[in-house]
Amino acid sequence: MPQPLTRVPIGARRRRFVLERPVETPDGFGGVVRRFEAGPLLWGAIELLRPVDRLRFGRAEAVATHRVRFRFGPTVTPAMRLASGPRRFAVRSAGDPDGRRRDLVCEVAELMAEERMVEADA
Repeated sequence: MPQPLTRVPIGARRRRFVLERPVETPDGFGGVVRRFEAGPLLWGAIELLRPVDRLRFGRAEAVATHRVRFRFGPTVTPAMRLASGPRRFAVRSAGDPDGRRRDLVCEVAELMAEERMVEADA
């Protein structure tokens, strides 16, 4: 059952995020090299939704899935990432929960070090 979305006070949005946008350049062999460049700085609130277990490189590891809330602002798509210090989050979905253009809610998955390397190579 989905959790209800409640308003987050502006003071709770004290975590600094950088919105990273993908940049693709041809690799000369018919493919592309994707890298991420820093975009706008956003202040938001992050909450843990649920830990998800999965197999990665033959071993079980827990991947945390989070919800990040911002003031309504720049367009965020699932191709983008969020960075907060050394942590990286892949955007899974983003939208305005009530259509009033007050909040932007992103469902994200934290990227582990191996995933960041694979994502950068893709």
